[in-house]
Amino acid sequence: MDTLDKITQEVLPILILGVVIGLVVWRLPKVDVGHSKQFLHRRVLNWLPLGLTYAFLYMGRYNIVSLKDPPVNLITGKEFGDIDAVGSIVYGLAFLLNGPLTDRWGGRITIMIAAGGAALCNVAMGIVISSGGHPSVAALMVLFAANMYFQSFGAVAIVKVNASWFHLRERGTFGGIFGILISLGLYLAFDWAPKIASLTAPEWLFLAPALILVVFLGLSYLFVRDTPADAGLGNFDVADASSGDEGPPDRAVVIIKKMITNKVILVIAFISLCSGFLRQGILKWYRTFADGVHVAGTFVNSHWGMMSCIAGMLGGMLAGIISDQLFHSRRPPVSTLLYGVMLAGTGAILWLLGTDPAAISWVIMIMAMAIIGVHGMLSGVASQDFGGRRNAGTATGLIDGFVYFGTALQAFVYGHLLPENKIVVGDHLEPNPASLDISNWYAWPIAMIPMAVIGFLLSISVWNARVSAKPPAH
Repeated sequence: MDTLDKITQEVLPILILGVVIGLVVWRLPKVDVGHSKQFLHRRVLNWLPLGLTYAFLYMGRYNIVSLKDPPVNLITGKEFGDIDAVGSIVYGLAFLLNGPLTDRWGGRITIMIAAGGAALCNVAMGIVISSGGHPSVAALMVLFAANMYFQSFGAVAIVKVNASWFHLRERGTFGGIFGILISLGLYLAFDWAPKIASLTAPEWLFLAPALILVVFLGLSYLFVRDTPADAGLGNFDVADASSGDEGPPDRAVVIIKKMITNKVILVIAFISLCSGFLRQGILKWYRTFADGVHVAGTFVNSHWGMMSCIAGMLGGMLAGIISDQLFHSRRPPVSTLLYGVMLAGTGAILWLLGTDPAAISWVIMIMAMAIIGVHGMLSGVASQDFGGRRNAGTATGLIDGFVYFGTALQAFVYGHLLPENKIVVGDHLEPNPASLDISNWYAWPIAMIPMAVIGFLLSISVWNARVSAKPPAH
C-alpha cells in the first residue's frame, strides 16, 4: 500500500498537469489573420524549441531557490536573499546592453548565447556545492550574477523572435501558449530539480539543467529563425508600432529615449516593477512561509512546482483571452483587474493567518495566477506592441529590467525581514526557533500591499492606452 501511495503521489501531479495543459490548449480561441498552413506548421517548429529552451532557462534560474528550502537546505534565507538581489540587479542592468544587442544580432543568436552561458554557470555552481557543508556564499553570488547576465538574453530573444512571427491580434493568445512553456520551467525548477538532487547529490540541482540546456542550444540552432523570411517564407505586416517600417533597428540611445519619453511605456515599466516584487515574492518564498506557519504538508506546498506551473498557465492564458477578446488587444485593463485580485488576496491571507493557515495555500494559487498573468501581459506582450517588431528587444529589455529591479527589492526585503528557517552556527546550519512563530510571518503579506496598490493605480492610469501603428509605406 505504501508503494502504491508513493506511485500515486508521483504520478498524480503529472496527470493533473497534463489535463490542465490539454484543457487550456483546447479552449484557445482561434484568431485567423490569413496565415497559410505551411506558415503555421513552420511557426510551430520555430516557437516550440524556442519556448522550451526558455523553459529550461527558467529551470536553470529558479533552481537556486531550493538551496534555502528542504530537502537541499544548504544556505539561509538571508543568504539566498542577498544572492538573489545581486543576481536580479545584474539581470535588470544587463538589458541596457543585451536588449540593443538582441535587436542587432537577432533572437536566434542570443537565445543560444543564453543557453550556453547559463549552462556553464550552472555547472560552476554545481561544483561549488559539491564539496559538501556550508557552500561559499560569495562564490555562489558571483556565479549566479553571471548566470543572470546570460539569462537576460533569453527573455529579449524570445520576444524579439515572436514579434516577427505573430500578428498584434494573435499575441495575447499566443502569449498564453508561451506562458505554458515558461510555466513548465517553474515545475521543473521547484519540483524536479530538488527531487533529482535528493535522489543523487546536491550538485545535480545545477548539473541537470545545464545538460538539458546544452541539448536545447543545439535544437535552437537547427530550427529557430528570426523571421519568416529567414525560414524561406514571406514576412508580413504585424500591425504593431513598427508597422510599415522595414529598416534596421534604431540605435539603442534613440530607442531608450523614445521609451522613457513615452508615458505609456514608462508607466508599464513601473507596473512591471510592482509585478516583479509580487510575483517573485510568491514564487520564491511561499515554501519558506508554509514551513513557518506549519502548513508544509499541504498539497499545494508539496507540489509547489506543479501548482505554480498551473497558476502560470491559467493566468497567462486567461489574461491573453481577456485582453484579445474583451478589451480588443489592450493590455492595461487586464493588469488592473489582476492587481485587484492581488489586493483582495493579501487581505485574505492576513485574515486566514489567525483562523485557518492551511487555506492560505489556495489563496496563494489564485494570487500567483493573477500576478503571472500581469507579468505575461506586460513583459511578454505589451513590450512587443509598444516597442514594435524592430525594437522589441530594447523595449522588452527596459520593461523586464524594471521587473527585475522589483525582484531585487523583494529579495532584499524578504531576505532581511522574514525569519530564517535555519541559521549559521560555525560551519553548519541549525534550525531557528523564531521561524516557527506564526506572528513573525505577517510581514510576508503586509509587504505585498503597497506594491499591489501602486500597480493597481498605475494600471488604471493607462487603461485606454492603445498601439498606434505607422501607416504602411508606399
